[in-house]
Amino acid sequence: MMQARLAVVDDETVVCRRLSQMLARDGYDVEAFTTARAFLERMHEKPFDIVFLDLRLPDMDGLTVLPRIKALRSETEVIIITGHGAIDTAIEAIKEGAYHYVNKPVKLAEIRVLAKGALEKVSMRLENLRLREALKGGGLSAFIGTSPALQQVFSLIRKVAPVDCNVLLQGASGTGKALAARAIHQSSPRADRPFVSFNCGGFTEELIGSELFGHERGAFTGAMATKIGLFESAAGGTVFLDEIGEMPLSMQVKLLHVIQEKRILRVGGTRPIDLDIRIIAATNKDLKHEVAQGAFREDLYFRLNVVTIALPPLCDHREDIPLLARHFLEKYGLAFRKAVAGLHPSAMQILNNYSYPGNVRELENIIERAVALAEGEQIRPQDLPQDMQELEFDTLDGEGLLTLEKLEKRYIAKVLEKTRFNKGLTAQILDVPRTTLWRKLKGYGFE
Repeated sequence: MMQARLAVVDDETVVCRRLSQMLARDGYDVEAFTTARAFLERMHEKPFDIVFLDLRLPDMDGLTVLPRIKALRSETEVIIITGHGAIDTAIEAIKEGAYHYVNKPVKLAEIRVLAKGALEKVSMRLENLRLREALKGGGLSAFIGTSPALQQVFSLIRKVAPVDCNVLLQGASGTGKALAARAIHQSSPRADRPFVSFNCGGFTEELIGSELFGHERGAFTGAMATKIGLFESAAGGTVFLDEIGEMPLSMQVKLLHVIQEKRILRVGGTRPIDLDIRIIAATNKDLKHEVAQGAFREDLYFRLNVVTIALPPLCDHREDIPLLARHFLEKYGLAFRKAVAGLHPSAMQILNNYSYPGNVRELENIIERAVALAEGEQIRPQDLPQDMQELEFDTLDGEGLLTLEKLEKRYIAKVLEKTRFNKGLTAQILDVPRTTLWRKLKGYGFE
């Protein structure tokens, strides 16, 4: 990790020397200046991450220097050094973008805390900017992560997006299949045309047919007017069919016909309507297994499965958890208008150790809840869900030992996760009958 650059700008050489020595011992790359002009020249040559800025300088006042710092580098955080008689000016500086202020005579402990908090804020902003820049133009800006597992997904998306073929997205719930579908669309020649999504689960065959194909007036009771279906409304664009494995077999036949013929009939209609659409399907099921069981049509599977992209579960790219957590922290800090600057190390350790059966979506929900409940500037263990707080003591030397029931539940979840929710293999590893596993899953509330 690059060493953080820090500047002390104060006309008192004693203050410059004390702060420089202390902050250098803490690992910062520190430079000190007694005039604003000398500091700004150096800032222009090699920008600083954090600046401790005195309001009273011999050649310029701090309120004049502050906007010049932000103009040179908006990510730099400025901490105002002020005397007791200038508190109102320091508050004005915060309104203009300063991170905080500290009174003279300065207290080294307070300086340490402010420097650490400012650095966390700078790091979070720079990391988000770096990721956005790295993924810019590829329709991937909604994804956060630098792990090899995600980079492989990004590479496949970039390759398949310009090619007008059907794509099958495979992955557990919460892994980002909808984001991947939209990224493919936004990186394709169809990007300026509609992107229409439809969840195939939980609907009757009649409703699916009406939604996808539309219907003519009088096609059935209550059809008072002609309705354009999703396939038609996506003309020239992309149709994303989520949970395709839940589609009834009879509707699978109709979808196969749409893919083969590139045309549809509205419900109750007699005139075929030509289509120009790309289909992206997604599932959390093993469609090969579904085909073998007769629950999914083999011919449709091969039509959809021109290219398969597997979205990894979060447990397979744990190195992205800190980046994702900081991203969601910034997102919900802005949404809730709360100044939550970072995560306490113990809270971050809990997040790193958790299994995430709900994947990235679950992590986002955890951070959203934590930001809503946080009372300080950091997310602490007590802001996390109760069952996660217990992870802090997940050893025999801990102070809050888990019950046998909770340990069993956690271990079953871990084995399920490792077997990709294959219940037969899970029962075999646990050395219990499948009926016993089924009862435990039901008892523990697993879906």
